[in-house]
Amino acid sequence: TFDMDIKEIESAIAQLPPSELVEFAKWFEEFQAQVWDNQLEQDVKAGRLDTLIKQAEQDFEQGQCKPL
Repeated sequence: TFDMDIKEIESAIAQLPPSELVEFAKWFEEFQAQVWDNQLEQDVKAGRLDTLIKQAEQDFEQGQCKPL
């Protein structure tokens, strides 16, 4: 297993040369987006957003929404 604590990871990242730091930043941004997508998908499947969706639909039907 991989056993590094957050301080060790921060230290390793801080030591990256600029070109590798850019590569890491791009990877990490994509990684975070995937984590977000997975969490959102789980929340939708579990019904955690149902109340918000219902409220948004009611607001739309009552004309309380503005075009973007």
